[in-house]
Amino acid sequence: MTQQYAVQTSTRGDTLADILERVLDKGVVIAGDIKISLVDIELLTIQIRLVICSVDKAKEIGMDWWVNNPAFCSKAHLEQSGDSVAKVEERLARLEASLAERA
Repeated sequence: MTQQYAVQTSTRGDTLADILERVLDKGVVIAGDIKISLVDIELLTIQIRLVICSVDKAKEIGMDWWVNNPAFCSKAHLEQSGDSVAKVEERLARLEASLAERA
């Protein structure tokens, strides 16, 4: 007796671009903990959290750490530089005033 098996083929052809778009749209979280112990004494603990998603999805879930980080945002860098310049000018004015008092 012969058995016949039907071959099933996928009618939905997901390309890598489709899968990447879906992952970025929904988001993926990878979490892990690594603990190194010696004789029941914990020596090192490393907690790893990785979030993969689009910028829009990240903003939607409340992640926007890059907005005010000078390394990632030129606006934040300019604001921070402006604060530094103002502090230097203020310090210079105080030094000039103290020199004028001594003279």
